[in-house]
Amino acid sequence: MLTCVIRYQIDPTKKDAFIQYARNWGQAIPRCGADLIGYFAPHEGSSTLAYGIYNVASLAEYEAYRTRLAADPLGRENYEFAQAKKFLLREDRTFVKLASAPHGGSK
Repeated sequence: MLTCVIRYQIDPTKKDAFIQYARNWGQAIPRCGADLIGYFAPHEGSSTLAYGIYNVASLAEYEAYRTRLAADPLGRENYEFAQAKKFLLREDRTFVKLASAPHGGSK
């Protein structure tokens, strides 16, 4: 299992637009085959950093998921929404693997 962590730099004056964007992904991402952990908007500290986090089985599955997402009506609408509103200033994707499992067990 891979976890995709998307780090966004957002325009802090357009936080509400990011929240709408996140809610749209909350519908489209699971429908297209990724296990959405969630989208996170700034609350305390930085007013410009936001995150989207989801799991995929493999990089091959990620590519198939991205194809489905690009073809999804809400997915396409959300891409266009972000382009029109210009609230995303930067977007970085990192894939990580869980290294600490199992949690809470004895040695």
